[in-house]
Amino acid sequence: MHATILGERTLTEHDFSRLSKLLDGHLPPALANVLGAAEVTRSREVPADIVTMYSQVELVDLHTRRRQTLTVCFPGDAEPSAGFISVLSPVGSGLLGLKVGAIARWQMPGGEEGAAEIVAIAFQPEASGDYAR
Repeated sequence: MHATILGERTLTEHDFSRLSKLLDGHLPPALANVLGAAEVTRSREVPADIVTMYSQVELVDLHTRRRQTLTVCFPGDAEPSAGFISVLSPVGSGLLGLKVGAIARWQMPGGEEGAAEIVAIAFQPEASGDYAR
């Protein structure tokens, strides 16, 4: 499994607080690792090139070179066929807190590793002035 390096991911205080309370704190190990190692910053200070909750992220799969756009969301808003992926999913937790240019990695259900480069953030709530979604 990919080890998270301290400072590799950045979360807003608001996202960190809400995510910490999901599932009464019984989070999937990948998301728990992200929360445990991420730098936490004020929502108004997060750089626009960081994947936050409800960011619309453009990715290129490292294996297939397929380009896709996904939005990282809370479980109740997940609709994978429309590109809304839960932060509890391997891909969602793999993307959260990374910046444009980073390689997101995650374990797929069959045990193989998925990986994609974050090539752009088409929308980030904080960059548009939404600090409390």
